[in-house]
Amino acid sequence: MLSSANSYSTQHPASVPPPPYTPTPGRYPGATPPGGFAILQNPVPPPGADPKLWSCFLTVDVDRSGSISVHELQGALINGDWTHFDFDTVMLLMSLFDTHRTGSIDFNGFTGLWRYIEDWQHVFRHFDRDRSGTIDSSELQDALNQFGMKLSEHLLSLLVAKFASAPSGSEVGKPTITFDRFMRACVFVKQFNQGFENLDTDKDGWVQLNYMQFLTFIFSLP
Repeated sequence: MLSSANSYSTQHPASVPPPPYTPTPGRYPGATPPGGFAILQNPVPPPGADPKLWSCFLTVDVDRSGSISVHELQGALINGDWTHFDFDTVMLLMSLFDTHRTGSIDFNGFTGLWRYIEDWQHVFRHFDRDRSGTIDSSELQDALNQFGMKLSEHLLSLLVAKFASAPSGSEVGKPTITFDRFMRACVFVKQFNQGFENLDTDKDGWVQLNYMQFLTFIFSLP
């Protein structure tokens, strides 16, 4: 069963938070969340910990080391169609919440990660207009436009091709994007957009780079 954490208003530690959007109340009454953690019942949490999050943390921490490795995280994160998150998305999430750069996340990092994914679930639901459980090209374009990141049709098609999963259902052959890949696609575009804006110091929409500067730009992205 999929579930999500309670709502919250604190600042996320992640460098690329979910973009703002205008939710539509009641669009998904009783719908299955688009992706997140599988939950099992576990022992009583320590004082001050959310029992639900502690239960999930213990479930994910298979070796009971007190922290979650990237492989444990991938084993726990699932999409709405019960497929596991792809490894690149898991590595992205780990890089955002492994603040001590140990290669794992503790309970505090896990709490931030849970809430980050929950916020992305809300974003995904909002733009999944047909409630298919995946995002198509038109829905992705709407999402990026609302986030202030307008792409040409050519760039949009390249982005969809990069992050699309296998087609399913009645629209065989139409590329669609699962929850994990939608999240990573939006972060991907946001990171490059921010990087370009930092280079475009005179804000004229143009930058001039030599090869070494270009590589520096690429390697410095999160």
